[in-house]
Amino acid sequence: MVSYNNDSFSKLQELVERAGGCAVMDGGLATQLEFHGANLHDPLWSALCLISMPELIYKVHWDYLEAGAEILVTASYQATIQGFESKGLSLAEGEALLKKSVSLACQARDSFWEKYQTCKEGETLNFVIRAPALVAASIGSYGAFLADGSEYSGDYGPSMTLQKLKDFHRRRLQILANAGADLLAIETIPSKIEAKALVELLEEEDVKIPAWISFNSKDGVNAVSGDPFVECISLVDKSEKVVAVGINCTPPRFVDGLIILARKITTKPILVYPNSGESYDPILKEWLPSTGVSDVDYVSYVETWKATGAAVVGGCCHD
Repeated sequence: MVSYNNDSFSKLQELVERAGGCAVMDGGLATQLEFHGANLHDPLWSALCLISMPELIYKVHWDYLEAGAEILVTASYQATIQGFESKGLSLAEGEALLKKSVSLACQARDSFWEKYQTCKEGETLNFVIRAPALVAASIGSYGAFLADGSEYSGDYGPSMTLQKLKDFHRRRLQILANAGADLLAIETIPSKIEAKALVELLEEEDVKIPAWISFNSKDGVNAVSGDPFVECISLVDKSEKVVAVGINCTPPRFVDGLIILARKITTKPILVYPNSGESYDPILKEWLPSTGVSDVDYVSYVETWKATGAAVVGGCCHD
């Protein structure tokens, strides 16, 4: 694996500056896996392919690199030790699959960069690659493990506590933070309590790579749990381990307003990677057309988001 200076917390900012103020991350991994024939109707969702079709994950990473992605997010969003154990895998096998999610993205990134470096005249891509892409190890919410749609509500029941959330996330975070990624993508976080648990873990485990934390919203004012978005951003902004904040898995029509709210709180880079405006049905385990205000193709929003302050733009989930 190509060696990069992985102890720097400035990589993301450097990428944004090289990109002229706004970098491009990849799009929905699951969307592309399904496009290529993967059946993701499973509690592990896209992480199922780590077991059954790892070569397809590699291909999707490669496709996004060819499309110009400067950040790859790993196939570990719904990959948890607990989820793998429910499939009959051992602890060691589950941990190995988490590491594999990172190695697949790193291998695609390294091979693509090497190929680009050796391209002959006339074989170059239609865009300039200034540096190897960054690999972000995805850490989804507790609700993603439950696979019941609760990451879109933040409702984990009255017995959920900060300590239980930390216990759930700790081992996966330890593994992914030491698997060779450039940063951690802590994403689709629905509530302040889960964000607090993850921020505390970053400190307790003295994680040596930077992280971003992104929230989802269904009203443009609050996280999906009902916690005010500005309070969520304020909480994670205080952590030196968190180098960027984000908005993901959110209808495009709400993103501009959320960027404005975030910019009032933080000077850190803001990432936006919305979905297509559809809603998730946890019973059918399908994305359903939006019944609210129609969403224009989110590509048409990008210039507005950039002008408002987005430093990284991509796509999420069903995009």
